[in-house]
Amino acid sequence: MNDDKRLPDDALLPRDTRRSLPIALLRAREAVMSRFRPVLAEQDVTEQQWRVIRVLAEENPLDATELAERACILAPSLTRILRSLEERGLIVRERDQLDGRRLLLSLSAKGMEIIYAVSPASKDVYADLEARYGRKRLDDLLDMLGDLAALKTDQ
Repeated sequence: MNDDKRLPDDALLPRDTRRSLPIALLRAREAVMSRFRPVLAEQDVTEQQWRVIRVLAEENPLDATELAERACILAPSLTRILRSLEERGLIVRERDQLDGRRLLLSLSAKGMEIIYAVSPASKDVYADLEARYGRKRLDDLLDMLGDLAALKTDQ
């Protein structure tokens, strides 16, 4: 900047927010999650709790480290979420039979009831997204996002 009245050269400015990948991803996330929030609210489940429940419905038992990674939740937040889900009887903690120091987390029958309760509305949201955006485009987007996420491991 040459003086207080001039803006810095374009090279010094960040990318226009309309073409910023992090902001575009946040906008897209909000567009999708705004459709799911009412369904989750009916079950008194937060977005982060839902991610934990979803992951455990796909594969369990898992230890906390694996669960945090798969649910995209930081460990300190996961500790609080697990406490809440356990108090509600939605998950179960047990010691690993092979390694007594390791705790394993599983979805309880009550937790599976939430999966079954949310599933029909979730399928409706996906059907609407596919109808409006296109199944092929949605599949391509998911593939591209998976490729982009894989860059994290390339560091």
